[in-house]
Amino acid sequence: MSPDKPPLRGRGEEERALLRLLDRARQGAGGALLLVGAAGMGKTALLDLAAAHAGPEFRVLRVSGVEAESRLPYAGLHGLLRPVAAHVSALPDAQARALLSVLESGALEPGTGAGGLALPAAVLGLLSAVAAGQPVLACVDDVDLLDADSREVLSFTARRIPGERVALLFTAGEGRPSAMPFTAGDSERPVMSFAAGEGERSAMPGVPVRTLGGLDGAAVRELADDVARDLAVGKVAEDLLAALDHIARGNPLALAELIGALTPDQLAGLAAPPVALPRGGRSWQGHARRLAALPGEAQRLLLLIAADPGLDLPTLIRAARPSCALTVLEPAERAGVLQSAGDRYDFRDPAMRGVVYYGASLLRRRSAHRLLAALLADERPEPPRLRLAWHRACALDGPPAALADDLAKAALDARPAYTHPEPYLALERAAELTDPHDPAKAERLAAAARYAWVAGRPQVARSLLARLRSLRAPDELRAHVQLLHGSLELLGGETGSAREELLAAADWLLESHRMLGVRALVRAADASYRAGDNRAFIAIARQAAALRRPDETVPTQLMFEYLAGMASTFSGSHQEAAAPLRRVVELAESVRDPSVLVWACVASMLLGEDATAHRLSARAIEAARVRGAVSAMPQLLEYMIYPEIWMGRYAAVAATAAQGLRLAQETGQLNMAAQHLAWLAITAAVEGDQETCRARADAAIDLAGAHDLGIAGAIGNWALAYLDLAGGRPADAANRLRAERRSNNHVVIRVMATPHFIEACARTGDHEAAGAALRVMERWVGSTRSPDLRALVSRCRALLAGPGEAEELFREALDLHGQGMYEFEAARTRLLYGSALRRDRRPGAARTHLHAALETFERHGARLWTEQARAELRASGDSVRPAFDATTGQLTAQQLQIARMVAEGATNKEVAEQLFLSRRTVEHHLRNIFSRLGIRSRVELVRLMS
Repeated sequence: MSPDKPPLRGRGEEERALLRLLDRARQGAGGALLLVGAAGMGKTALLDLAAAHAGPEFRVLRVSGVEAESRLPYAGLHGLLRPVAAHVSALPDAQARALLSVLESGALEPGTGAGGLALPAAVLGLLSAVAAGQPVLACVDDVDLLDADSREVLSFTARRIPGERVALLFTAGEGRPSAMPFTAGDSERPVMSFAAGEGERSAMPGVPVRTLGGLDGAAVRELADDVARDLAVGKVAEDLLAALDHIARGNPLALAELIGALTPDQLAGLAAPPVALPRGGRSWQGHARRLAALPGEAQRLLLLIAADPGLDLPTLIRAARPSCALTVLEPAERAGVLQSAGDRYDFRDPAMRGVVYYGASLLRRRSAHRLLAALLADERPEPPRLRLAWHRACALDGPPAALADDLAKAALDARPAYTHPEPYLALERAAELTDPHDPAKAERLAAAARYAWVAGRPQVARSLLARLRSLRAPDELRAHVQLLHGSLELLGGETGSAREELLAAADWLLESHRMLGVRALVRAADASYRAGDNRAFIAIARQAAALRRPDETVPTQLMFEYLAGMASTFSGSHQEAAAPLRRVVELAESVRDPSVLVWACVASMLLGEDATAHRLSARAIEAARVRGAVSAMPQLLEYMIYPEIWMGRYAAVAATAAQGLRLAQETGQLNMAAQHLAWLAITAAVEGDQETCRARADAAIDLAGAHDLGIAGAIGNWALAYLDLAGGRPADAANRLRAERRSNNHVVIRVMATPHFIEACARTGDHEAAGAALRVMERWVGSTRSPDLRALVSRCRALLAGPGEAEELFREALDLHGQGMYEFEAARTRLLYGSALRRDRRPGAARTHLHAALETFERHGARLWTEQARAELRASGDSVRPAFDATTGQLTAQQLQIARMVAEGATNKEVAEQLFLSRRTVEHHLRNIFSRLGIRSRVELVRLMS
């Protein structure tokens, strides 16, 4: 491959398959491979890659199937073999005559073995003769467009090629009918598949098939960076990239064309992202050609399906009358354009929907919407109100003002989730139909922006807000807009700017919309919380307390109590904080709004009630899902992480944080992405994966610095200190946490990291700093009822206790652990207790606790803690039982985690998505796993891991 040509992204497995194919050909054990995939998936690029890897060592032959030649017999063989026709003389006479007649005239002459083995044997013999001088790579692109005669001969050759120094590499389109001949009397074209499934005949039987799917998230990011660098347009924002990939679905060509067509405003986040493929691109043109080949009646019904994704089969049948919809759409199914999905049809490639809809003229689109409106109006017992209003508005079937009113009301009354169209689209359309001088236009745009934000489309929300600037709007509406601006900034921008916007919005809203005004205050306080600015939080809480009334609603009461409890916590008055925080948890039982429930999760955590915090988080997440509140999910998932961290459920933390990170990036919430990255650094530290921990922590700390995000920086530094402590570097851990405490005032993370800080200080002799930290922790834990937290206090006291006092405190800690749920922390207590007993020359008693700790660490895949426990056991005179091969130093913690997931049946793509790694990284780890364990297949890995 050319050094200046970017690598193929996300095709590591395919590239290795090509290399294996070439290696076998070099060794005289050739073979064949068929790559199947939709247009734009990179099939031709993989052929280019194979040819590049083959280099001058191979004789490379290539031909591409062309639809115009698909009915010319043997045109494919002619194109492929003509460069080596001189070698025909090496063949037996009968085979030579057969092959020459085909290459010269495109037909088998009488007497040359027509219909027999002469021609297939001749092709095999010719390739073998060429391979006698150097290995051969024969590449056939779009074999499904090759003439059927050539394809039949090549299929025969591919089945006979093992034992030769020949590699045959084919590509074929997915969901595209092959150029198989059929007579006019046939009722339908034969069903031929190049990746045959149940009920299908393979068009190349016996040839191994590899289907190219869409790129995974990491490869999409890498490809986007490559394209943006080539175009010199800067990095494509994560939320914009997610919108583009929603269209491309991992198709490399489609994604590259979408990025290339972006406007400066779209790149800057000032305009909405595209909703369809660019019309001039190859992807659009390929879809358009397939569409144009279908009968006109089929195209008409496809337009209806494109105009309404919710269109069910009974309605479609009524739309097709007097024709039968199933019969009309059968050509589209056979062509791979359409597929059945329950009681409706859907496009096999989602990008085709935009081509069908936006490729139609405005007149045809209006006619389609008018017909859909008429069909929906007749539905019983009640027409779907939003869909009906939408289609009437798109058809302009009435006075614009009346259409806008109906559509806006239907959108505001609709359930936010699982509707078509999405409410923000309906409100945007209603705004477009509203007179510019009508105040309702600004109101509808503002409402559309809010719904777009809730639905997880921040770039659309920003573009809608930008359109508001040119409209006159009342001050009250401006306050609503400012609240939305502040909320967008809170989760994706600079926290100080977010706080100021939210406070300004609160000033406007407290009198006219009290609930929203109080919510703006709480979000402003939240901005201070995330920045680690406790003084600003306390000031906002005091302002709120002065505004409180006796007749507040339950959600508003909850938010006031939350501010009071958190302010007392930040002031160090933990006993005073307990009462309002408990009131928050009590009020949460009658609250359904996920954005309010989230504060009850925080209150529960500060009360040490982790099970309650976890339950409330799960409730909030489910409520957000029901409401379609995608934008709330990253924050809600983060609040589920806090109790999981305390309870030592690190595998759950990794899964939750990976999901939260993905959603945060897709919805443009860089601040939440930083926090989830930091939590993933914590899980890597627990696993002992030092490289991954540092990479994630550094990324989180960088984002924290750019966005004044103290919380993410605090978690990232805690992760690095945790890694130091687990790796036996207590002085480094103590120094890191000491510096963090001086520069960052994030109380919650400081308290969570306190047990590690005390342990690091105790092990390095800094009892003064450890004692000061312990006194703060004691005040907080004393306000809770948690036996686990009291156990941690007892453990910390034991680490600082004088001779003869530590043992009783360790025993007290273990008794308290027995009443709680912190299994991993109990193991850490046993490790520290066992180490103390060993140093006190009581090896027998030490080994009991050390073995129990070792078992827990091994079960959690905590490699560095496992090594510490083993070292203590050896120092105590224990021989230490041999560990299972896959859990010793042979595999890193992350390799062990990947091995377990693969052994349980996960694909590389699934592993990559769950662990937030690139598929290439997973592939690299698997190669190392196989090498270290001395195995060669997944089957052996399953057997070993079981």
